[in-house]
Amino acid sequence: MTNVDTISKKTELRKRERDGIIAFENHLKELPNSVIGDSDLCPLKHTFSDGLYIRQISIPAGVCLVGKIHFHQHPVFLMEGQIYVVTEFGKELLKAPYYFITPPGVKRAAFAATNTVWVTVHKNLSNTQNLEELEKMIIAKDFNQFDNYIKKINKYSIVKKISATIKKYFI
Repeated sequence: MTNVDTISKKTELRKRERDGIIAFENHLKELPNSVIGDSDLCPLKHTFSDGLYIRQISIPAGVCLVGKIHFHQHPVFLMEGQIYVVTEFGKELLKAPYYFITPPGVKRAAFAATNTVWVTVHKNLSNTQNLEELEKMIIAKDFNQFDNYIKKINKYSIVKKISATIKKYFI
């Protein structure tokens, strides 16, 4: 098997896992008790600091949920509880206290085994406290929007490298 074949199989597997998480999310949305966004069931707390937006969600034991797709890597802190998490990279049980840096573009399906407090920290360079504006800067509506964002960033990065090379050798 060549490296190209291996990469192709991994990409195919990741897409299947992503599709499974989206199908699970769509199934949850159809349930009569489903809730989307801030709610009394899973309340959100929003905190702002210079250049930062901190988002805390409290999840009761027994709740299934699906997270959002973020444009940027950011820290995640599990402050309390135990939660089963599934991503395109695998499954694991996270136990508080725990923290990690999540890569951009990851969508999680989760089940809170116990009452859980989950905190994310995001860049907020404009210092806005407008949640709709923040979501546009931080969250992709779907994987297509995320993938297009990454293509745009990569294209900009290549142009920047070429420009730096031209300046180095010709200016």
